[in-house]
Amino acid sequence: MTTPDTQRPRAGSDILRTALRRNLGAMVWGTVLMGLYQAGETAFPIALGLIVEHTLQDRSLGSLGLSIAALAVIITTVSLSWRFGMRVLQKANTTEAHRWRVRVAACGLQPVARDVDLKSGEVLTIATEDADQTADIIEVVPLLISSLVAVVVAAVALGLADLRLGLLVIVGTVAIMSILSVLSRRIGSSTQEQQARVARAGAKVADLITGLRPLHGFGGNHAAFRSYRKVSTEAKLQAITVAKVNGAYAGTALALNAVLAGAVTLTAGWLAFDGQINIGELVMAVGLAQFIMEPLRLFSEMPKYVMIARASAERMALALTAPPVTTPGPERPAAGGDLELDCVRYGTLRDLKFQVSAGEFVAIAAYQPRAAADLASVLAVNVPPEAYEGAVRVSGQELADLSIEAVRAHLLVNPYDGEIFAGTLRTNIDPSGTSRSVPEAVEASMLTDVVALHRDGLDYGVRDRGANLSGGQRQRLSLARALAADTDVLVLHDPTTAVDAVTEQLVARNVAKLRRGRTTVVITSSPALLDAADRVLVLDDGVITAEDTHRNLLSTDADYCRAVAR
Repeated sequence: MTTPDTQRPRAGSDILRTALRRNLGAMVWGTVLMGLYQAGETAFPIALGLIVEHTLQDRSLGSLGLSIAALAVIITTVSLSWRFGMRVLQKANTTEAHRWRVRVAACGLQPVARDVDLKSGEVLTIATEDADQTADIIEVVPLLISSLVAVVVAAVALGLADLRLGLLVIVGTVAIMSILSVLSRRIGSSTQEQQARVARAGAKVADLITGLRPLHGFGGNHAAFRSYRKVSTEAKLQAITVAKVNGAYAGTALALNAVLAGAVTLTAGWLAFDGQINIGELVMAVGLAQFIMEPLRLFSEMPKYVMIARASAERMALALTAPPVTTPGPERPAAGGDLELDCVRYGTLRDLKFQVSAGEFVAIAAYQPRAAADLASVLAVNVPPEAYEGAVRVSGQELADLSIEAVRAHLLVNPYDGEIFAGTLRTNIDPSGTSRSVPEAVEASMLTDVVALHRDGLDYGVRDRGANLSGGQRQRLSLARALAADTDVLVLHDPTTAVDAVTEQLVARNVAKLRRGRTTVVITSSPALLDAADRVLVLDDGVITAEDTHRNLLSTDADYCRAVAR
């Protein structure tokens, strides 16, 4: 059963409605408190006008004391209601932004990828900036309502003094909002485009960081930097456009509010000069004319923030509503560890067929690197079963019938470029902290020298992407993580390409020993790993062309000898 919190919203407007519904209680309290604040602010010039009027009639210390006490109550109400109202709203805002960040991150971390054209940098921007701006709707609505309350109270108070003053405020407010609503729509569209360009720039940065070393290797770093400069400049120019629109909006709002306040002041002055209102009402009108600029400013800015929140919500909907690339089945693999590919056609693979029995150690010598990568992708379920012909069976059950979580708990594919995370050696080897074979995995992967090299041992700090480790150390750390997982079926893709020949021999011997009795497949051209395997399958031109032990193939197959002999 799906709970309301985990249902996928369908569009940006649905995301905003979900955020508002989920924080209704906080918004009600925030609206009440912020309404009290605005009412107190409005009451101050009204009270001041009444005090002036009554003081002129009754000049006594008692009246003065009562007036001071009334002003103190108003000031205290204003101070406390603002403090606690903003505390309630900002807490709800921060909590809601965190919820959406978690939702977007959960979508990115799901075992089944989503069918959306977003890169990791774009998803990061959506999970941070867009989540924050969407959650701002929690503050926008109460502030909008409280500002409206202040404008209505001011209009009523001025209308009681003279109907023309009240009508002037109402008509002026409607005119201001009508003019600014046109600009607010421009802000929404400009902001959405800016967020898209910033996201593309973030995605470009992520790609550059990932491929920085290869780029330096073949001298492509300058072209890559020029490419980033281009997308970054586009994002900058769009940000300038948004800033111009925001500036025009703010300037127009301020000018219109000032015109309305000036009109109220001049009208009140004319009415007082003509004797139609008294001195106290004139003081009240002038004070309200000055005060009303602040709620009018808030009231006129709210549509802009609503449009920004909606634009960000639409960006989040791109990630949250994208359908999964594939719909996995509900089954779980049966006990055992046999692996079978039956006439698989995908990429460079054509009618690939082989079987690995439970507990067997098989090496696959792929003559073409692309074929090795395609095979690893199919086994890792990075390619949905409907995207290739044929069938892949784990313990006799087809991948299409199995849940992705169950497959990956049963069958682990360790890529040749496994990610290294910021943390420690231990947290990289055993992220969940539940493995019982960490020492054995460290020894089998020959990571012992790295552990012994540092005083902290396994608690030695690792920087992001393993920046403080060599290429061979990163590869051995990734291998140790795969071995520590201790899955029924383990597939290793080129696990020793960055280590020296001596270490490679030791790793091959240790992996064969540690994985004895459990199914292991190694896609490699390493003679040491090929020799340690029970049998070798030769993958050439997308099909298995030969099968035997490594030493027999060396003596009988000249092509194999040329491909793997070093």
